[in-house]
Amino acid sequence: MLDIKWIRENKHAFVEAMEKRGLYPKPFEWEHFDAERRDLIQKIEKGKSMRKQLTKHIAQARNRQDLEEEERLSERVKKIKIALRDWEERKDAAIEILQRRLNSFPNLPLSDVPDGEDENDNVEQPRDDGMVPKKPVFDFNPLDHTDIGEGLGMMDFAIAAKLSGARFVVLRGALARLERALASFMLDIHTQEFGYQEIVPPLLVREDCMYGTTQLPKFADDQFSTQAGLWLIPTAEVSLTNLAREHIFAEKELPMRFTAATPCFRKEAGAAGRDTRGMIRQHQFSKVELVSIVRPEDSADELERMLGCAEEVLRRLNLHYRVMLLCGGDMGFAAEKTYDIEVWLPSENKYREISSCSSCGDFQARRMKARYRRKDDGKIELVHTLNGSGVALGRALLALLEQNQCADGSVVIPKVLRPYMNGMTRIEKEGSYERNELAAMRLFQGVCSHIRASYRRLKRRVS
Repeated sequence: MLDIKWIRENKHAFVEAMEKRGLYPKPFEWEHFDAERRDLIQKIEKGKSMRKQLTKHIAQARNRQDLEEEERLSERVKKIKIALRDWEERKDAAIEILQRRLNSFPNLPLSDVPDGEDENDNVEQPRDDGMVPKKPVFDFNPLDHTDIGEGLGMMDFAIAAKLSGARFVVLRGALARLERALASFMLDIHTQEFGYQEIVPPLLVREDCMYGTTQLPKFADDQFSTQAGLWLIPTAEVSLTNLAREHIFAEKELPMRFTAATPCFRKEAGAAGRDTRGMIRQHQFSKVELVSIVRPEDSADELERMLGCAEEVLRRLNLHYRVMLLCGGDMGFAAEKTYDIEVWLPSENKYREISSCSSCGDFQARRMKARYRRKDDGKIELVHTLNGSGVALGRALLALLEQNQCADGSVVIPKVLRPYMNGMTRIEKEGSYERNELAAMRLFQGVCSHIRASYRRLKRRVS
């Protein structure tokens, strides 16, 4: 939420920022309600002061036994009470309307955010050639992740549709294990190398938590809720960022960095007809989330740091990607600056978002009342919040399938994941690897049992 005082004092800058977002608000449409609210507050304060003075005068008139003066003053108090009730009702109505207006305003883009209306105006960020893994080259026509997964017998959309409807998937065997391996790998990096604290947060949260991270009220239609009044998290950002809500931290406690691997739930209400095939856009998906709570002067550097943490995951997985700085018209509602990491999908011959790292300034903190006390002067200020994917597990999995696919339909497992996959180096069609391995193991066990039994018989004969 924006600071109404700042908007009031910087009306022209506010309109320019909204225009950078691609929004063109009616000139100062909120101003009438703000002025009315302040005027009514002044009237209420003066009315209460007058009522207090008149009450004293009534007591003095009663002591003098001046009944006529007492009655006259009492009538004035009654009229003031009636006026106060009216002013209070009008003030509350003005505040409610003003609050709705403020809730509808997105965060203000930073000065280095490029102008533009949509994804076509985003700006690719330069990277050293040796920093980003090379784009894979195939001597066959690469399949998409759906055909690969179904060909392996480990990705089932049909049974998922029977269970839950469209935009769900059932992963089996090695692919299910691969998603779990990805989560463990990412959490290990973020906690052991990058200083994030692992959290296991609630997946159901209260409405004020969704409001605090700006999912509500604007995006209510895209969320799942329960009859008990709780909301399923669309991202662990909601739970992790709200760890700071309604709290005043000591400056020495900052920065705080949290990470979590959780299921996430979204209706994808605005994506009807888009990406209906495969795992690109689902109602339920898993993600490793990164959240930072920092001092205002540290947020710019923290965003670059967070981006680097997410990039390192893809580098170690040897996945080709690019980084885009989003233009004003393509940023999320709460963001003041956003980098998207887009991973290469050979089947589509294009890049797809796999991580979005955003600085939100004090936009969320104002809603959550998340603050800290400066060490030098004791002044209390709002913290700055940042969030990013570190990264989306489903999209990492499908990118691995597509970039590491082989002509025979098998998939090579990146070296960094093999310790999490019990040494497995390749995922082959269901049964061709695991079943053969199991059969070989059982044959070996049978041979051993036969040798032991023969040895026991021979030993009995000798004895």
